[in-house]
Amino acid sequence: MNSDTLTRGLLFLSLAVTGIPGNIVVICAFLSVVYHEGRLSPTESIVLHLASSNLMVVGVRCLLEVLATFEILNVFDDTGCKVVIFIYRTSRSLSIWLTFLLSVYQCLSVAPPGSRLAVARALFAQYLAVLFLALWLINTSTTAATLLYAVSARNDSRLLQNGINIKFCILSFPSKLAMDANGGAQVGRDVVPISLMTTASLVLLVFLLRRRRQVKGLRGGAVRQGPSAERRAALTVVTLVTIYVIIYGVDNGLWVYTLTVPKILDSSLIGDVRIFLSSLYAVLSPIVIIISNRKVNKQLNCGKEPKTFSDAAQPSDGQSQTK
Repeated sequence: MNSDTLTRGLLFLSLAVTGIPGNIVVICAFLSVVYHEGRLSPTESIVLHLASSNLMVVGVRCLLEVLATFEILNVFDDTGCKVVIFIYRTSRSLSIWLTFLLSVYQCLSVAPPGSRLAVARALFAQYLAVLFLALWLINTSTTAATLLYAVSARNDSRLLQNGINIKFCILSFPSKLAMDANGGAQVGRDVVPISLMTTASLVLLVFLLRRRRQVKGLRGGAVRQGPSAERRAALTVVTLVTIYVIIYGVDNGLWVYTLTVPKILDSSLIGDVRIFLSSLYAVLSPIVIIISNRKVNKQLNCGKEPKTFSDAAQPSDGQSQTK
């Protein structure tokens, strides 16, 4: 095994050993909340769904990459490539759209009671299951091309004529037009929610700044208190969105370069970097949630009230969901 392969395997191993336990902890914590309280708030439901998507990203892609790199288990035959890449791309896209949903709901949660946005928040919560189903249908359908074009990597130059090398697999398209169309659809599928969640986060920041100035004006600037639960929740969502925009901005930039470069790259380096970046959010996301979510902390402390400073992504569903 050469040094490049070893480094690649160790990097994906670091993602797997961090991301898999982290997302499992978040999932188990919220399942425990369901067991003890009988329900989840809309925000908690989104975070639970997000952690499940992240677990699929890290578990299916990174773990199998590690096993194949160290020659423990190689599932990347033609069928394995189709299944693994389909699950990875679907869960990756779901993760993006679920983060978008989280930012939108947080944005709606700071709306004053009785306003139109408050009504929209109630409708959002009422039809959340429908939104989840719609996201699954949209993302599985837009990823279906991998079931047609993913094949196991082999010494056949024809596969790379209109193909993308991703180490153990190759996405071999029938024409350059098909490759560009598929790539463009994937970029659009990522850019739309990233742009919208960025806008929602900017709205949240503007709201927080205005609220802070109003509170300072009422208190004469003399009273200093810790950040409110509403503010902590908003800042947590903004943190997740910021991480997402940075990581997936670079990821999509590399993807566009792959599609536009005149010569098809024989090396899988860019593909490896993209997979690493996509999986990195799935590792960082549960860390942010574990650090800042009071209910997750409470479950980790066996039911004791945590002494943490925040209440992650747990906005006031009518000002009462955050505590």
